[in-house]
Amino acid sequence: MRIAKSVLVRPGENSWYGTFAVAVSVFIFAYSARFGQVSILVFYALWLPLVLVDYRHVIGNYARFSWILAFALFACLSFTWSAAPAVTLRASIQYMTTIICALIASRIIDTRTLTSGVSLGVGLVLLYSLAFGRYHYDALDGSYSFVGAFSSKNQLGFFASLGLYFVFASFFVLRTSIMWRSIAILLGALSGYSLLASSSATSVIATLATLMVVMTVGLVLKFSPRSRRSFFIIGLVIAVAVAIVALNAGAVGLILGAFGKDTTLTGRTYLWDQGLRAAHEAPLLGVGYYAYWVQGFSEAERLWDEFYITSRGGFHFHNTYIEVLVELGYVGLVLISLVMLRVLFGYLRRLLTESYTPQAQLMFGIAILLLIRSFFEIDFMTPYTIGAFLLYYSAGLLAIPQRVSSASQSQQPPVHAGVAA
Repeated sequence: MRIAKSVLVRPGENSWYGTFAVAVSVFIFAYSARFGQVSILVFYALWLPLVLVDYRHVIGNYARFSWILAFALFACLSFTWSAAPAVTLRASIQYMTTIICALIASRIIDTRTLTSGVSLGVGLVLLYSLAFGRYHYDALDGSYSFVGAFSSKNQLGFFASLGLYFVFASFFVLRTSIMWRSIAILLGALSGYSLLASSSATSVIATLATLMVVMTVGLVLKFSPRSRRSFFIIGLVIAVAVAIVALNAGAVGLILGAFGKDTTLTGRTYLWDQGLRAAHEAPLLGVGYYAYWVQGFSEAERLWDEFYITSRGGFHFHNTYIEVLVELGYVGLVLISLVMLRVLFGYLRRLLTESYTPQAQLMFGIAILLLIRSFFEIDFMTPYTIGAFLLYYSAGLLAIPQRVSSASQSQQPPVHAGVAA
């Protein structure tokens, strides 16, 4: 029995396989540390063999992806000067393969299928955490928080944030079927409960800010592209003015107080200072990708001890740019910032110039969420993570020529059978 290529690799025609592949990938991103190498092999099996189905369509012109792959290639090269070359080489190859899978997904998975897949995957992740999760005692602030089946409440909060965002998109960004919206309501309730249970200030603030931005964009999109550009300039000036007034009025302290945080952000400011000090040791190229938090290295051991990290692993500087600066220096910082900013401004440009832009609106929201969290977490610079997959999926869509991207979107049926339309 022959299976048509379109069932696997044609956007809009592969919604069943695409939804399944994305949902399983999301679950693996969440719990690969629990289920080990078998789960990673399943992830690869979902995406890499598709190259053999239709390599021209799945791979495309990878020269267009040079700006996307630059950071990962530099991370791979860093094993040559790394303080822990074996660790760096292994982790960088894992990161590169994660990006390649995300770029394959960007070629074959449309945004509606991505939405249904991420929503269902997050639902599975949260159900598993609620069934097998636990509470964690934070020795720094003396509080207990629900971390689910993760090691950190911020990880649980991130998946809950994504669940809420994609459910929101199902109602207010994309045209989805009544059946899918009925499912999405349940997934949204599950995500909302999990977000509150996690007590993650970073996740709550990032989610609320992202939803506000996307709702504002939705209102602006009702006007012509020329009017949108005028609104953007006026809105930007107003936003900057409001931010300055709010900072002078002590808004930051009020927000922190509302979430039970002090001005040190539960030790983050001290950790950031330690990271900046460490970056001075190798400012241009860094110590190597993944080569700082290595067991046996004195500075890593000291910080693990100071922050009560008994596992001596799974810790970081809680800031993407400081983490990159330490591991890959100013060169790495420029390269990762290029990816983040090009995705953000690339979709902003489409929002301001195109007439019908649901894809750009959805991807812009993801970029905003990742950008906000990047100042407090490292969601997209490690392998086998949902943050890295979404960032590079967004970048891959942006790299596809607009006429091809638009054509594939316009060929999608108005309603996907049983899932999203």
